[in-house]
Amino acid sequence: MKDALAIHRLLLEREIQHEIVRLPSMITNAAELPSVLGLPPSRCLVTRVFVHDLRHLVAVIVPAGTEPSLNAINQAVGALVVEPADVGTVNRETDYTADLVAPLLLPDSMVVLVDQRLVDRLDVDDVVYTATGEGSTALGIRSFDLWALSGAKPVTLARAVRSGT
Repeated sequence: MKDALAIHRLLLEREIQHEIVRLPSMITNAAELPSVLGLPPSRCLVTRVFVHDLRHLVAVIVPAGTEPSLNAINQAVGALVVEPADVGTVNRETDYTADLVAPLLLPDSMVVLVDQRLVDRLDVDDVVYTATGEGSTALGIRSFDLWALSGAKPVTLARAVRSGT
């Protein structure tokens, strides 16, 4: 499985400034990053994987606490059908733990989308935090570098997740 060390090596090779952060407590899902790091959800990113047209994968980067709109993903990739990828598919195809997928080192065949509102809200020098594939670390990286390295296409995607109802 891919992990913080694999990401660290990639970023060192490319001379990209970054930080691998040791988390004060283990997480099982990237959505837990804001509470563990004490940061706003807009600075903690979650990468979700979807299957479109029954065989193609798309990774979607959204702020923690949001879910991408399936209709928006449909429109962005020109798909007929989009659904969340199952855990086995995510693990096998990305080589990451399903709930801790990082937006880097994804398969070349995978389309990567990022929520446009997130891109608009962040300055290029703002540091964002993502999962690394393991529950004990997070990646801190400038938003500009993350967008460039991931090849993410900005699209309006996310909607707030309702809690408690």
